[in-house]
Amino acid sequence: MLERLPANARTPAVARAITAPSSVLLAGAAMSAAILGGVPIAVAAVAGGVAWAARVAMAARPRRPGPKIDPFAIGDPWRRMVIDAQQAQARFQRAVDRSRPGPLRDRLAEMGSRLDHAVQECWRIACQGDNLEGALTQLEIGDVERDLAEAKGERRATGASPALDRTIKALEAQLASAERITNVAIDARDRLRLLNAQMDESVARAIELSVSSGDVSALNPLADDVDSLVGDLEALRQALEETGRVSTA
Repeated sequence: MLERLPANARTPAVARAITAPSSVLLAGAAMSAAILGGVPIAVAAVAGGVAWAARVAMAARPRRPGPKIDPFAIGDPWRRMVIDAQQAQARFQRAVDRSRPGPLRDRLAEMGSRLDHAVQECWRIACQGDNLEGALTQLEIGDVERDLAEAKGERRATGASPALDRTIKALEAQLASAERITNVAIDARDRLRLLNAQMDESVARAIELSVSSGDVSALNPLADDVDSLVGDLEALRQALEETGRVSTA
């Protein structure tokens, strides 16, 4: 079946989709629904085939190119973490290239596409973190703190006034915003550093398995870990994007 497809559609993901239990179950469900609907069995079989073909077609869809990654467009520590992720990606790709053709290599290549996505998410997170720190610079916290100290000193010396009280509240609100942004940036940095370490660990395990095991099933726990890693990176990126939307609202 795979040989009948166009060359650019003969990917590991498509090969797995052709025989995947989920594809078979989807086709069976479509046939059952058609039969229950009263259509002839031959027509129901066609409906099942269409559902199966749609599942395979989804796997064959070309991926949209990811964002251009330029670590030197952002500052440290975000730059270092992006470079670390890229280096892990390169080590993984070398392991795939050195492995012998076969199911194990195909499975590693499929995991590699997930790892590519992880690096793209790392880049997006790093850009968000760098933007947060840039926002802190624009707030000029030192000047705000000095202005607040002067306003409070004036209130102690001359007594309260509506204008002075509003000034103090506005300055305190700026400092509160800066503190929230700082906390988000620190949390993002710490979490991204942890996820980068987990990525390095996954790559090391993949390299080990690529040379020590011919059993494709041995990669299943690692594939689950990579999927979990990608999910955690996506969640962190979405949280940072939401923070950015709230802070600019």
